[in-house]
Amino acid sequence: QVQLVESGGGLVQAGGSLRLSCTASGSIFSISAMGWHRQAPGKQRELVAFITSHGSTYLADSVGGRFTISNNGAKSMWWLQMNSLKPEDTAVYYCASRYSDYGPFDYWGQGTEVTVSS
Repeated sequence: QVQLVESGGGLVQAGGSLRLSCTASGSIFSISAMGWHRQAPGKQRELVAFITSHGSTYLADSVGGRFTISNNGAKSMWWLQMNSLKPEDTAVYYCASRYSDYGPFDYWGQGTEVTVSS
């Protein structure tokens, strides 16, 4: 099993930046992909970004050019750098991990709230 804990959420003005962190523990050796999802009020959870253990990355079209995902190479920490934030980025952000490069995520954190004011 993998335990995930997010940090770094908060309130920021539009145009500002935040950096979310995810700390992983437990059976992290077999993690193949590390990601971030978000769920805005009244909306379904959506995939924002992920990075594989091989270094491949994916960013949703809605955040491309503004967000970047990175990790520490040891699968124990990854980050979501969010720049040029917009009010529509307001959501609870969840980090997640999986044991395959693609497919559903296996483990989830509790979430960290991001609020972008206009």
